[in-house]
Amino acid sequence: MTWTHVADIASAVCLLLGVLLALVAAIGVVRFPDVLSRMHSATKPQVLGLLLVLLGVGLRLRDLSASGLLLLVALSQMVTSPIASHMVGRAAFRAGQVRTDLLVVDELSEVLKAEPDPPGAP
Repeated sequence: MTWTHVADIASAVCLLLGVLLALVAAIGVVRFPDVLSRMHSATKPQVLGLLLVLLGVGLRLRDLSASGLLLLVALSQMVTSPIASHMVGRAAFRAGQVRTDLLVVDELSEVLKAEPDPPGAP
């Protein structure tokens, strides 16, 4: 067995695991009851699934320029996903869409009481 066969098998495993994680994330977005649970499902397994798919594609292509582009996609996803999920969670909390009975710790209520409303806030 040559290293290309091993790389192809590893690529197939990474692609399958990535697709399964993306499927789990999609099911979680549809099935979970509240915004924070859906947000968690949309970010955690989705990002890991995308990274596994990118790794699988990189192992299959074995091209330096394609690997550089895949690395750029992975970095942009890892930078933007936490920021986007933080903003969605904060906006949902401010809009009253978060079920406070499901929260274990609520640190944002105290911070929002101390802050004045931003301009244009309802």
